Amino acid sequence: MSLNALYVDFNSYFASVEQQLRPELRGKPVGVLPLMAESTCCIAASYEAKAFGVKTGTGVRDARKMCPDMIFVEARPPLYVQYHHKLIEIVESCTHVERVLSIDEMVCKLTGSQQDKHNALQLAAKIKREINKQFEFIHCSIGIAPNTFLAKTASNMQKPNGCVVIENNDIPAKLLTLKLGVLNGIGKQMQARLMRYGIDSIEKLYAANRQQLHAVWGSVEGERYYDKLRGIEPYYVKNARSSLGHSHVLPPELRNIEGAKAVLHRLLQKAATRMRSYGLLTTHISVKIKFRHTKTKEIARFYKESSMTATNDSLKLTSALETLLDKGDTFHTELEPIAVGVNFGHLSNAHQYVDDLFTEKPSIIEKKLNNALDVLNLKYGKNTIYLGGAHNALYASQIKIAFNYVPDV
Repeated sequence: MSLNALYVDFNSYFASVEQQLRPELRGKPVGVLPLMAESTCCIAASYEAKAFGVKTGTGVRDARKMCPDMIFVEARPPLYVQYHHKLIEIVESCTHVERVLSIDEMVCKLTGSQQDKHNALQLAAKIKREINKQFEFIHCSIGIAPNTFLAKTASNMQKPNGCVVIENNDIPAKLLTLKLGVLNGIGKQMQARLMRYGIDSIEKLYAANRQQLHAVWGSVEGERYYDKLRGIEPYYVKNARSSLGHSHVLPPELRNIEGAKAVLHRLLQKAATRMRSYGLLTTHISVKIKFRHTKTKEIARFYKESSMTATNDSLKLTSALETLLDKGDTFHTELEPIAVGVNFGHLSNAHQYVDDLFTEKPSIIEKKLNNALDVLNLKYGKNTIYLGGAHNALYASQIKIAFNYVPDV
């Protein structure tokens, strides 16, 4: 079986970009925070910080205990997105990028002479060299293997700045020294499920047959995992997007009724803009709020949802949000809102949607208004024009980067 996939994984990406841009951070333990607050946690850590045990998800207070010299910086997602696209261009100049998997991961398909181990290693060295020419402090680990899954696994085996090849005759021997949790797709819950089936090592996972893995996963995904472990690229049918939304941890100054509502409005307007850009409509909206009791510090959650006629109109969606927030006694004086989220579900293609005969159709004015909102904000920058409910939170809900979604620059 040939080497078909070359996986590029940028090391401590957010922290590395900060070190690239700020010389005073180079060689120092750096923690990147979503906002500068003692109550939050690191969303990235430099390798100097990782040496002390600080990692993604480590709280600020714990990080200070682990490493008294920690330097915390606030995340700058727009910059990370810009660098992401620059790095894609660099890799693309060496070989075609088949898929971008996240803000810091991409996979290239190896073809022809590239499938030879020697040539694949030369290609990996070239990619590292070209990146280093432009960005000295941004490094990547590269994995080369018969399929994407094993290439990703290989990229994790030598960090930072490593390069590992897994050939067909290396399977499964090269995997047996790894822990189950290292494999992509096996988190804590899946690990617990595997344990219930007596599978507590990669050796036992590899020895299980298709039917056994189907039973463990409870779906055909188990059979796909059987293939992935053996270097076969599984076939997936691409599903249409079913939901879209945004969530945000509230900064200390907005942890009140007015602040939470303002951020919810800001999130709704961002999500509505995205939805229109994809040419989608929604018939379902949900809102969630996470509270902390001011005295007992216990966590409480508020969740409401409702259905509506298919729409992507910001005014109608805003009205639906207000209705949900007005249902019951949402806010209590003894509860402090600490995180909020808005989600649109049951999405459909606007061009394929059939209007309900008994429902009023969107007016031309509504469509023009939404188009004007989007065009002006795209041309002159976000927050150029917005609905008033978001006024007190214009800069609280900054751009965020999910694992499988990279925003536009």
